[in-house]
Amino acid sequence: MGQDKLTVGLVYGGKSGEHEVSLSTAFAVMNAFDFDKYEIIPFYITKQGTWRIGGKLATPFSDASELKLEDGEGTQAALNAVFSRLYGNEETAVDIMFPLLHGTFGEDGTIQGLFEMADVPYVGTGVLASAAGMDKGVMKKLFAQVDLPQCKYCYFNRSQWERSSHELLQRMEDELGYPCFVKPANLGSSVGISKARDAEELRSSIETALRFDNKIIVEEFVDAREVEVSVLGNDEPMASVPGEIVSSSEYYDYAAKYTDGQSEMLIPAPVEPDTADQLRELAITAFKAIEGNGITRADFFIRRSDSAILINEVNTMPGFTPYSMYPLLWRETGVSYRELLDRMIDLGIERHNRKQALVYENEA
Repeated sequence: MGQDKLTVGLVYGGKSGEHEVSLSTAFAVMNAFDFDKYEIIPFYITKQGTWRIGGKLATPFSDASELKLEDGEGTQAALNAVFSRLYGNEETAVDIMFPLLHGTFGEDGTIQGLFEMADVPYVGTGVLASAAGMDKGVMKKLFAQVDLPQCKYCYFNRSQWERSSHELLQRMEDELGYPCFVKPANLGSSVGISKARDAEELRSSIETALRFDNKIIVEEFVDAREVEVSVLGNDEPMASVPGEIVSSSEYYDYAAKYTDGQSEMLIPAPVEPDTADQLRELAITAFKAIEGNGITRADFFIRRSDSAILINEVNTMPGFTPYSMYPLLWRETGVSYRELLDRMIDLGIERHNRKQALVYENEA
């Protein structure tokens, strides 16, 4: 720890199809930190999964290319810093880890489990919520248990597809119809998602999605407005004003999310006050359904035919790029970017301290 500053380990990159998204998020977050309160240690994970660690930063990087830490030390030094609390040193290398890893090995509970083993506080949801929030099939089952309204879907894995693709296709045609959307169950940022308009496209879309994941979700098409709500907290979470996505694409795809000009955000969303209240309430219900901590963003459909609200998913590591909905919704609600980062760090430390108070051995 610095003399009067918290040392934050910023972790980004990762062995994931969302590697570049993570870099964009990390650069934005690093440049938003209050360096009068924090020192930053950058941890870069390459696309191959190796780690690099840089020195303590008193100012942010001026160029995103610096994030790759070409002159940084390697995996051993990086993990030594993460696990420094277990070495009995008087001074630990980091006070809290701040993962900005999107997708596989980042927001699926994997890195969170590493931090738990290292006994180091970290920002964001824990292992259980991260894993549940990453796997759309598991997430949907948890939503069903608390009666959250959802669109119709089909959930299957690679072996089921290889064993009985014809039967699955017939079931999806009967239950979902066309068009429908095919998604890898464990990726975000719309990576690997396709719209299928007939049986040939459906089969092709599933084969494409199986390149990214071994489990697949196929959902019915819903003619709907897309609305999002940010959630922040631990035991008593708060929800932001809702915001609406108006995309120029057929659906809110990767380019629309991360390339300026491809989508429009309406903040706050033009909905009735009662609808806004309902969206916030459902967002908190979804947060609790996955046993969330720290942050989530809940994504909803408002069906055009009857104004019914359907939950699509929760994202446990929403983007923090300049075009990201999560921080913009909080800004509209009255929480600035810097205040948001401060609160996320406070929540991570609060959760860690509470866990430290538990007893892990039989005292009898």
